[in-house]
Amino acid sequence: MRTARRPAPPLDPGLPRPEPVLEVVVPVHNEEHDLEPCVRRLHAHLAETFPYPFRITVADNASTDRTPWIAARLAGELPETRWVRLEEKGRGRALHTVWSRSPAPVLAYLDVDLSTDLAALLPLVAPLISGHSDLAIGTRLARGSRVVRGPKREIISRCYNGLLRGTLSVGFTDAQCGFKAVRREVAVRLLPLVKDREWFFDTELLVIAERAGLRIHEVPVDWVDDPDSRVDLLPTALADLRGMARLGRALARGRLPLTALGSAGTAAGSAAVTPPAGRLAQLLRFAAVGAAGTLLHLGLYVLLRPAAGAQAGNALALLLCTVLNTAANRRFTFGVRGRAGLPAHHLGGLVALLAGLAVTGAALAVLHHTVPGADPGAELPVLVAANLAAALLRFHLLRAWVLPGRRSRRTTGTSAS
Repeated sequence: MRTARRPAPPLDPGLPRPEPVLEVVVPVHNEEHDLEPCVRRLHAHLAETFPYPFRITVADNASTDRTPWIAARLAGELPETRWVRLEEKGRGRALHTVWSRSPAPVLAYLDVDLSTDLAALLPLVAPLISGHSDLAIGTRLARGSRVVRGPKREIISRCYNGLLRGTLSVGFTDAQCGFKAVRREVAVRLLPLVKDREWFFDTELLVIAERAGLRIHEVPVDWVDDPDSRVDLLPTALADLRGMARLGRALARGRLPLTALGSAGTAAGSAAVTPPAGRLAQLLRFAAVGAAGTLLHLGLYVLLRPAAGAQAGNALALLLCTVLNTAANRRFTFGVRGRAGLPAHHLGGLVALLAGLAVTGAALAVLHHTVPGADPGAELPVLVAANLAAALLRFHLLRAWVLPGRRSRRTTGTSAS
């Protein structure tokens, strides 16, 4: 029989308050309109449903509006609420600062817009309180999630998480959802290794944790997009790409003490290879991946063209698609799994990118020379035709680059050193 949870009785103001079991951080920058309803709603929810002592910390990132004044007033009115002021912007900086100093066994954060339904908060932190898991994340991309958002953000989110899977071989499904928690003893070990202090902070934390073999619990969430989001998409996307490159280099060169964080899986660095498929089967699989990649390329191009222009928009869209295309072809077309050989295979993908960029860029240049002022409606068919022309070259490049690596691994696995 299921029993209803009852809130703890109110504390005598004259008595010392117990140390919190959970500390929830709300990072903010110029959020004078959303801050008060968020904190009051969060406080009421925790007081009614959370069975342990808690604390809410508003982390103000160098706000220049009334946010600090509102945060200070809320801290004075609501028990278990405080605020800290940082003189520099950066969500990662706020989380790093507060989490590093917190005495709570479980540390969490959520976005001030409360896009994520608070009903998922207890399922998020319960595995950490019990000791079952080391980190927990809300996911909008798993079965059971219910998400309301526009196609632009949906495409960007799925591309970002697909890019992570393709480049860093991550297993978690949603790196960007602003709804995460970590055990304090795990945070103490992880935080010194996380270099980013802005939006890439979450991703870097999760990638390092997963590579170290720490347990990451995922909770499907109900999530409603905030139309007033302050995230500047293009600079954030470029910063994330730089973060991925930096983190990938650090992992490849063994600069992170992963063994000190936890025991990684014994097969994490090996590749499981399926028997090579015949050329016809590979062509069919390559065509399926290519069709999906072409649609993604066109969608990204339509999103990026207004801000970046035709040639730059095409180059950025093609770069993102090439990384995903290489990862998909590596696994689906050529049957290669695992991390072994991954840098070399993506290098082959980048060579294919240059070929594809030359073909599509030249096609756009010819179109604009022939039809000055051509709009996206005329550009899209040209890009489709150019992609088809570049596809055969890409197939032969990937086949030549990936398959020798598979033969080499087999030889190495059977030879004596």
